[in-house]
Amino acid sequence: LALARTDGAVEVYNFAANYFQEKVIPGHELRSVESLCWAVGDRLFGAGLSGEITEYDLSGLSAARGVDGGGGPIWSMAANGTGTQLAIGCEDGSVKIFQVVPGGIQFERNLDRRKGRVLCLSWHPSDTHIVAGSIDFFRVIDVTSGQTVQRIMVNHHAEKAKCECVVWAIALLSSGTVVSADSFGRVQFWDWEQGTLAESHTVSTSAVLSLAVSEKEDSIVVGTSTGATYQLQLLPVNLGGQEKRWVRTKPFQFHSHDVRAVAHSPTALISGGLDAQLVIRPLMEKIQKKGYDAALRKFTFPHRRLVSCARKARLLLFQFSQYLELWRLGSTEETGKDGEVLSLCRMPEHLVQLKSKGPEHIYCSCVSPCGTWVGYSTASRFQLYRVRCDGDSVSLRKV
Repeated sequence: LALARTDGAVEVYNFAANYFQEKVIPGHELRSVESLCWAVGDRLFGAGLSGEITEYDLSGLSAARGVDGGGGPIWSMAANGTGTQLAIGCEDGSVKIFQVVPGGIQFERNLDRRKGRVLCLSWHPSDTHIVAGSIDFFRVIDVTSGQTVQRIMVNHHAEKAKCECVVWAIALLSSGTVVSADSFGRVQFWDWEQGTLAESHTVSTSAVLSLAVSEKEDSIVVGTSTGATYQLQLLPVNLGGQEKRWVRTKPFQFHSHDVRAVAHSPTALISGGLDAQLVIRPLMEKIQKKGYDAALRKFTFPHRRLVSCARKARLLLFQFSQYLELWRLGSTEETGKDGEVLSLCRMPEHLVQLKSKGPEHIYCSCVSPCGTWVGYSTASRFQLYRVRCDGDSVSLRKV
């Protein structure tokens, strides 16, 4: 699983190795990541508001190559079923196709352009059509001809039609059904050939921001701006009958803020939110026996060290994406049992803030046990500083 943070960092988790955070590619001031996708040969691509498509070097843990999308900020990106083509949705309303080639990507062609930024994209499993969601409408594009074959207004029946309706997420199923998630809190199912609405589910009073479909296309997970995730399942109307309907089955409230990203694995629902948490919720009906795999997992803290301690000097170094902070610990003259709160005779003291130069974010940092050396590293360079504490004054010298 690859996930992107708002500071441009990208993390890779290995589910086979107990959901271990295997890789971290540090962020960059000029690189925002709006969408990530895997392509053929386990290659990882990201695109964002800088307007560039970036391939990540997963062995060197850096952004390897960037290609300008040519349509302004990129809001969405999706790979086709075989992972050989990437489609991007741009600020200028264009959808562009890039070919994944050895050593990078190559621009192939533009599809039909319409007014309005393209916020979400989805390929048909057969790679013949792409559906693109914008504000107030979505459209279905024939990949071969590049033409829009259907344009559907999503707020046509809504009483709130005076407000604009943002299509935040979309999926095109193999049956030809288009699933859209919008800012009115609805998940809607459309017959795109007829241009008609088949089903509509209002799952939330606030916006539905993200949507993912299972491989068998019988289950959907959506994330909302209230922090809730919902599961919809395709179930028979009558026991043993052929006719099936989409039913909202399970609500989960694991996040406190917007759920910006969801994914559907064969055995779990995965969500990531603005509360900086990654949550993996196992589907109990898919797991045969109770055990380690059936546990709900919430990644609430970093897997790598962001605080280092100089024991002798009683200093703590805190690492942020673009600066470091050095603090002197407070002290007390009292003694007590473990867990008791003691009154301080000296408060913790903020000694110095050290800002990193350049657009690259800090990857790792350390303070020496004696507290006289501070070092940090970005993706391309290492910096070492000498710290001198004379009473209340602190000086830093770059070495």
